[in-house]
Amino acid sequence: MPYFVNASGLDEILHAAVPGVAAAAVAVIALDGRTVAAAAVGEAVRYAGPAEEPLFGLDSGLPPVAMDALFDIASLTKMFTAAVVVSLAQEGTLGLDEPVAARLPRFYGYRPGITVRHLLTHSAGLPASRRVEREPEETRWDLVLSTPAQMPPGTHLYSDVGMITAGRVAETAGGAPLDVLVRERVTGPLGLGATTYGPVEPERAVATEFKPERSAAGCVRGEVHDETAHALGGVTGHAGLFSTAADLVRFGEALRTGGGPILSPEWTAEMLRDQGVPGAAFRQGLGVRIGDPAIVGPLTGAFGHSGFTGTSLVVDPARRLTVVLLTNNVHPLRGRPGIRDLRHAVAAEALRLAG
Repeated sequence: MPYFVNASGLDEILHAAVPGVAAAAVAVIALDGRTVAAAAVGEAVRYAGPAEEPLFGLDSGLPPVAMDALFDIASLTKMFTAAVVVSLAQEGTLGLDEPVAARLPRFYGYRPGITVRHLLTHSAGLPASRRVEREPEETRWDLVLSTPAQMPPGTHLYSDVGMITAGRVAETAGGAPLDVLVRERVTGPLGLGATTYGPVEPERAVATEFKPERSAAGCVRGEVHDETAHALGGVTGHAGLFSTAADLVRFGEALRTGGGPILSPEWTAEMLRDQGVPGAAFRQGLGVRIGDPAIVGPLTGAFGHSGFTGTSLVVDPARRLTVVLLTNNVHPLRGRPGIRDLRHAVAAEALRLAG
């Protein structure tokens, strides 16, 4: 597995990782809200098929990745969903400790012990996923929302199902679809003009996995990669957003500096505090991970999240750092080694720049 910590700068780190770890990589390091390093390396789409045959059959003339390229941010979507739910709690529209059954009685009436906080802290006992893409379209949402719990509430078990459910709870409380709530409560107030649920313009988007059943071009580009999100229509609480590095820096900075204008400092602190969930390899906030060793590297007190496509957002309040890494580690196929080392290398470079 490649290791990049000895690279001397952000551009060198990304060049060492492309194309082995990902065909495209964009990274931004901000200190006190000011960009101190930024780099974009690779191609927005490189491969035409699973055998890594180059697009058009050659290695030249491929579209370079731009700093403002749209990436499928995968599970970074969970942070936006959490911000929406916390904003609803802030205004008193819902309670974090109210039972999910109060909002979804049809699906949670027989399990009243599961609360909204359980969903946001991955402690509802729900399983990691529920694949429904092969089920009849009209049954898919019901199947996901009725997914049986694997464990009793209170123990950490990372769950896309839980965050999908949190998104639906937000819709019932907020009286609008989740994409509208994200726009009205997060991306709009913060001026994140590029951050949106897909599909997005393919020419601006970075390609993900080879899925010929989904894309005539072979590799998915501009549509959500996550199979469950795609099966549910593309707008879900766990995945589906596309964004740019600049937008994610601005989102991270808003949380680092107290939440304005989307949350008050008090409710931001509640979102970012350790919720005391046992069984996790890191401290769990509301929709965020604190000190997750998979992404923070030497920034041990940082919070953030990672995404399956190869994305991560890391915010270190003590060092005043916001670090964004966007890659398409699943292009053309998932399982490419080195993404953890790359995340750690970028975090180490951020630490060096912070002095």
